[in-house]
Amino acid sequence: MDESIEGVLRRVSEEQVRFVQLWFTDLLGNLKSIEIPASAADTALRDGVGFDGSSIHGFARIDESDMVARPDPRTFTVLPWDRSIARVICDIVRPGGEPYEGDPRGALKRALERAATHDLTMNVGPELEYFYLNSQDHTEALDAAGYFDLSPPDVASDIRRDTVLAIEAMGIGVEAAHHEVAPSQEEIDLRHCEALCMADQLITCRFAIKEIARRNGVHATFMPKPFQAQNGSGMHVHQSLAGPGGRNAFFDPNDPLHLSETARGYIAGLVRHAGELIGICAQWVNSFKRLVPGYEAPVYITWSRHNRSNMIRIPMYQPGKEAATRIEFRAPDPACNPYLAFAVMLHAGLEGIEQKYTLPEPSELDVYALTDAERKARSIESLPGSLNEAIAAMASSHLVRMALGDHIFEKFIENKRIEWDAYRSQVHRYEVERYLPVL
Repeated sequence: MDESIEGVLRRVSEEQVRFVQLWFTDLLGNLKSIEIPASAADTALRDGVGFDGSSIHGFARIDESDMVARPDPRTFTVLPWDRSIARVICDIVRPGGEPYEGDPRGALKRALERAATHDLTMNVGPELEYFYLNSQDHTEALDAAGYFDLSPPDVASDIRRDTVLAIEAMGIGVEAAHHEVAPSQEEIDLRHCEALCMADQLITCRFAIKEIARRNGVHATFMPKPFQAQNGSGMHVHQSLAGPGGRNAFFDPNDPLHLSETARGYIAGLVRHAGELIGICAQWVNSFKRLVPGYEAPVYITWSRHNRSNMIRIPMYQPGKEAATRIEFRAPDPACNPYLAFAVMLHAGLEGIEQKYTLPEPSELDVYALTDAERKARSIESLPGSLNEAIAAMASSHLVRMALGDHIFEKFIENKRIEWDAYRSQVHRYEVERYLPVL
């Protein structure tokens, strides 16, 4: 595909595109768009489109609000559900052209630049979980199916298939799709690619999933834990580093786990800094309702070869599949901002490599079955148990500040403190039902 400006303009003409949407995200990962007629595409692609940054959450103050959305022509694609509309993802720059420090996509680019100093790049393949509901106003599931179930009356299966076809039509690779554990819970696994490309694909997939659901009269949600006493939705992030020539820098044929020193350092970095970065990878009050024992979500900062009770899992090695050697980070959820989440993961891993962190021993036992004393004896720590705890851990983190830059770091923490204060001031139904009759 011709990824030049001229190539994009040719496609606009040949495919009779009438409107082009310029996409970017705010601080929290909410998708924003400026729509222009096709007649303005040439100027927009070459010069960008100005907008008021003070109206975008986490961007500029009103006295420094002029911003420019500069399209990345490599991200151009036509929307398959309405082929008169195309989208292109943008970098946010100041009017002079310098990158804007509050742009989440820019934060990931900076992380990738750090990796490039080691001749490395980050590859990512996420498992994207979500729910279909009858309405956005209440949690009524569409089905009662479970993990890998195939039931003919399951209307969600057809919607999921339509979604996969739409995603593939936009050039996004899909490895698999299936029903997940909870009622009305789905999973779509994306084929791995370079981290910036994957972050672009993730925000596209989230939009496509919601749009196809809407066109079928249902509501798709990435809320991590909409149902009590059911599994929440995670986003297990499979990741590796590629060296020169695309060689998998995580693979070592002589290691018992086939993990190179680079891979071990990377895992050690994620383990050491997990408590600091979890507030980026699971960024909502509701995220921590998922990260509790008993629902296949990690609570403890551990790693292992195959054990799914751990925060980091090493998928089984298959002979001849050296390129597939990777780690699976199981703490993030699908409602995070992928640009920021990938950036902090990569910085943590690179810190472990550069500083030669020592990797703790793997935890091959069921960590949840251990007593507190047994976990303490093994030096097993817990992830923060609430957004408030995650904010506190992040606020003192030099690594997260470095990864995000001062602007994003401070604005993000400010926003999350406001969210926590709003949450803790509420009186919830649980409190009324438990305390009102007896107190």
